[in-house]
Amino acid sequence: QVQLVESGGGLVQPGESLRLSCAASTAIFEIYALGWYRQAPGKQRELVAVITARDNTNYADSVKGRFTISRENAKNTVYLQMNNLKPEDTAVYYCTVGDGNANDYRPHNWGQGTQVTVSA
Repeated sequence: QVQLVESGGGLVQPGESLRLSCAASTAIFEIYALGWYRQAPGKQRELVAVITARDNTNYADSVKGRFTISRENAKNTVYLQMNNLKPEDTAVYYCTVGDGNANDYRPHNWGQGTQVTVSA
């Protein structure tokens, strides 16, 4: 069972940036695909961004051009850089590890989530 711990959430104003981090407790971090999901109040959980073991990425249309997912295998960490944040980005963000390719990602383990609130 891979343990995941997210950090970096908070309250920001529209147009500002945040970077989420997620540290994983596994000795084979580099073989996993990694994904960030989010869930806003009253809405279904959605996949925001994926990065594969080969660094292929995929993004939800709503965040393309604003969010960037990256990984640092030496630190067992995945990041989500979020720029030009909008109020509709407000949600709890979850880090996951899984498998599959960038267009067919399957999460296996979930973090506890970190709140991101975008409000003026």
